[in-house]
Amino acid sequence: MLLLISPDSVEEAVDCAKAAEYLDIVDVKKPDEGSLGANFPWVIREIREAVPAGKPVSATVGDVPYKPGTVAQAALGAAVSGATYIKVGLYGCTTPDQGIDVMRAVVRAVKDYRPEALVVASGYADAHRVGCVNPLALPDIAARSGADAAMLDTAIKDGTRLFDHVPPDVCAEFVGLAHASGLLAALAGSVKQADLATLTRIGTDIVGVRGAVCEGGDRNAGRIQPHLVAAFRAEMDRHAREHAAGVTVAG
Repeated sequence: MLLLISPDSVEEAVDCAKAAEYLDIVDVKKPDEGSLGANFPWVIREIREAVPAGKPVSATVGDVPYKPGTVAQAALGAAVSGATYIKVGLYGCTTPDQGIDVMRAVVRAVKDYRPEALVVASGYADAHRVGCVNPLALPDIAARSGADAAMLDTAIKDGTRLFDHVPPDVCAEFVGLAHASGLLAALAGSVKQADLATLTRIGTDIVGVRGAVCEGGDRNAGRIQPHLVAAFRAEMDRHAREHAAGVTVAG
């Protein structure tokens, strides 16, 4: 399981760089513009320069509307700015067909520029609260559009968490659907260390966190702390070892 950490500034990215050995992907977003809020192109570039060259950077392009052309341009901008993973939050898509329209445009825009880039179709565990596409539709949307990964996050950051909206058995179904289509499966949404046993057991490929590695556990007021990143990674590795050894760990 890969660890994705989301700084919201160049300064926090520097803190991530100090903990680079413990994380796998540095994710650029702008939380005050939404769950998957897009940051500025120059911030993506500066963060790309701040973290080690061998460490991939991902960038969100926003909680996007159903406007394939607009979203395709935004995705290309993220790729040009240095992102290797391009994440699209299908906030304004109410049907799978709309999601496929948007993601096909993104895949073409990004892959024409950088074929090796990875495109992530992101949905929301709490989709019922915002009226967007059902979480379990995401793997099919990603597969049919040529994307590389399907992801779930939470749209409304009000203290509720991934498993509050999509319980572990449904998350396991999401992961299974993604893997059946040859996709990576990523899960986020106020994930904490206590969730790692379950996330490991169901085969999650990428886990995304912010609050869990921020001072005071506060994704908004707190700042990412390198020692908390190291501690989170140590717990990830422990669960990975226990799972590999066939030990059943309570979630």
